[in-house]
Amino acid sequence: MFDAAEKNLAVEPFGTTHSQGAADYPGLDEWRNLDVQQAPQWYDQQVLEDSLNELSNVPPLVFAGEVDVLRERLAVAAAGKAFVLQGGDCAETFAGATANKISARIRTILQMAAVLTYGASMPVVKMGRMAGQFAKPRSSNMEVRDGVELPSFRGEIVNGFDFTEESRRHDPRRMVQAYHTSASTLNLIRAFTTGGFADLRTVHSWNKGFMSNPAYARFDELAAEIDRAVRFMEAAGADFDALRTVEFFSAHEALLLEYERALTRIDSRTGLPYITSSHFVWIGERTRQIDGAHVDYLSRIHNPIGVKLGPTTTVDQAMELIDKLDPNREPGRLTFIVRMGANTIREQLPPIMKGVKAEGATPLWITDPMHGNTITAANGYKTRRLEDIMNEVRGFFEVANATGTHPGGLHIELTGDDVAECLGGSVAIDESAFDERYETLVDPRLNHQQSLELAFLVAESLAKDSAK
Repeated sequence: MFDAAEKNLAVEPFGTTHSQGAADYPGLDEWRNLDVQQAPQWYDQQVLEDSLNELSNVPPLVFAGEVDVLRERLAVAAAGKAFVLQGGDCAETFAGATANKISARIRTILQMAAVLTYGASMPVVKMGRMAGQFAKPRSSNMEVRDGVELPSFRGEIVNGFDFTEESRRHDPRRMVQAYHTSASTLNLIRAFTTGGFADLRTVHSWNKGFMSNPAYARFDELAAEIDRAVRFMEAAGADFDALRTVEFFSAHEALLLEYERALTRIDSRTGLPYITSSHFVWIGERTRQIDGAHVDYLSRIHNPIGVKLGPTTTVDQAMELIDKLDPNREPGRLTFIVRMGANTIREQLPPIMKGVKAEGATPLWITDPMHGNTITAANGYKTRRLEDIMNEVRGFFEVANATGTHPGGLHIELTGDDVAECLGGSVAIDESAFDERYETLVDPRLNHQQSLELAFLVAESLAKDSAK
């Protein structure tokens, strides 16, 4: 757990107020004069203006004090004293914002965090790709099926998945629906993480309802060890307030700048602008142009931010991003989310890590082993191999250790449901399972069992590092 100094108990996460908007704050609209990649082509300008005006006046989804707490946690991780676990859907759906699906995702992340915390004796910062991950970048603006060409699906915040002209229309009212769906999701997350669901003393119950297999059996063994440790500490008179609730932060890719701009508020304590759609936002591989709109806008807000770094990244590009997004080298401000691919990470990442370290910069480094390992199965489904995902994680730890860098976190696409979207695992999933259990609308996710297997691998790597 975090100690009192790390928690900075003077911060009141829910005690801050905001002005309704940030209309007059200097520089926040400069991005409109720059190249905006992945921008939707909204079907009606008046509907767009009305939607953005509504979003500019709704309550914030998160508060500046909460965001500051996360920034402190990420600073601890960047210093090598904590680990970040960031997981959730590839692309959230409005229909998927149910209590059962949300609780399953949270339970999966909590189980993974328990494995990491107990196995590595290190605090784990928990973040969900939840309550805002509705937009997805696409490599092509259009999709063709049977000779019919329609706009590509860009996530439900922009258009629908059904291949019809009406569904694929870029509808700005969807941004308002995304806000309200995010609000209800955050309400459930807060209830689950503070109302007893996440109590570490109930760690055994997190495994109920799942089929028996090696990953779950291993978690049961770990849960028994945690249970014995808790009972011993209770007998010794320890205070377990810290075990009853958990901190859980929201995160998503800041792809739609119009949406983020409308939900930006000025913190009344500091006079600084915060994106209030999420605690943490990141810039994707397709939108990290140093002179582009996304980098410019996120350079002006006070949230902790991330940047995805793919295999084409150079040391100079990484340093330009640091100088633009974190010019004052503030602890916890900037996270590099590395997505190289299992076959290239050991060659491409070392010079970047070495170069950044040589310049004295200390961003938080975490691995995204999902996006560089996407393949197409023989039966046409987009998929990933768990073996490749684990290989990239191993490569990330190897490179970090070789360069004297703390391997600070894991960023994955997962679900708490028993889907079949990624190949492999202790109970092996093959392509024949896709027809019945493939549910994602965009990218394949690890299911609950595969996520646990990955957590045990990472815990073992962290334990080896801490033993050195």
